[in-house]
Amino acid sequence: MKRRHLGSTFEDFLAEDGILEECRAAAIKFKIARELEKAMNEQKITKAEIAKRLKTSRSSVDRLLDPENTSITLNTMARVANLLGKRIVFALR
Repeated sequence: MKRRHLGSTFEDFLAEDGILEECRAAAIKFKIARELEKAMNEQKITKAEIAKRLKTSRSSVDRLLDPENTSITLNTMARVANLLGKRIVFALR
């Protein structure tokens, strides 16, 4: 049995399969969604209230908080973060 990935990293494995950036995007979205949800819970703000303040539907807020939905724009995430007194910080490394 040949161990092709012996000694390689998990990122190497994902890159070889061509899904590294997709996985990174999903991980970032998951983290942001959970942080926004946590801030909402701490401040006792409902999804319906966020939707009202954003002048959008509750289903839009559900999509925003869905960690598997990576099609949400950065602008939308930043607007919700701002409503919660937070901000999203990105860095290139």
